Amino acid sequence: MAASSLSLDRIITVIDRNRLQITGSTEGVIALEPLAARWQSFGWTTREVDGHDLGALLQAFNTPPQPGKPTVIIANTVKGRGLSYLEDDPRSHFVTFDDRQRRRALAALRRAVKESRRNE
Repeated sequence: MAASSLSLDRIITVIDRNRLQITGSTEGVIALEPLAARWQSFGWTTREVDGHDLGALLQAFNTPPQPGKPTVIIANTVKGRGLSYLEDDPRSHFVTFDDRQRRRALAALRRAVKESRRNE
């Protein structure tokens, strides 16, 4: 509220909106939606993007601010993306990898990056 009332239009806040917390879904614990409307009600400009899309994130950061209004970028993501056994799983908040699991995870992420580049 202070940022908008002080017209701090050079502030950008980023929310990693993966919809999970350590005990489960955020909505199951405390409703956050409509998240963008909540920020707007406090005088913020909101931009929602695919948080896995670097181009969309860069565009959101590079779009000039609305004069006198701070900006919040809501980056919609999937927790653990790229590791099918951890995707969208609250346990990914506290997972630890032994050496074999670390190698498996890195290999899976490398494959995902290669596939993503082929699809561009």
